[in-house]
Amino acid sequence: MEEHHRFLLATQLRRLEAIEQDIATLDLRITERLEPYRMPHALLMQIPGVDWLVAAVLIAEIGVDMSVFLSVYHLSAWAGVCPGSHESAGRQKSGRARKGNVLLRTILVGAAISAAKDQGQLPQGQIPPFKARRGGMRAALAIAHKILVSAYRMLAKGLSYRDLGEAYLDQISQTRTVANLKRRLERLGYHVTLERTTQAA
Repeated sequence: MEEHHRFLLATQLRRLEAIEQDIATLDLRITERLEPYRMPHALLMQIPGVDWLVAAVLIAEIGVDMSVFLSVYHLSAWAGVCPGSHESAGRQKSGRARKGNVLLRTILVGAAISAAKDQGQLPQGQIPPFKARRGGMRAALAIAHKILVSAYRMLAKGLSYRDLGEAYLDQISQTRTVANLKRRLERLGYHVTLERTTQAA
């Protein structure tokens, strides 16, 4: 290694040290600004995939007062993580997710990918079946949506995170299947009355 190589390396190292100092200063500034929101920040970090940075971005972008949003659906649409809506000839088809807050959507998808790496910590059950059908990025967007919904409800009610588990998702899936089949029979002209059998209970 020649003398001019050492000179250039020393210059680059000084530049990296300066950048690291600036980052440390900014982290300290953010920590100071987050002090009034210490409780909501700690609350959000209970969500799988949400670390210190993600929780800080959530507070910075959506605040802690959820009354400014008409509902969780409006928040999801504003963030750009709600499912796309495309209807043709009366049939609901898959559509692209709408555009929204780029920073919030990016950090949520990153948190979703982080949560998906630990299968036991996925919010509200498992996502692999959805990933197999629609692909990794759509699965990540679905998890990002669940994270935002959890954040909204936790901030709105001041509740701790509670994983509803796979049984909850199975129940939703069963309810939707029954409702869809009932509608299809009614469209064919049948009057349908549902009664649960003891075997299915």
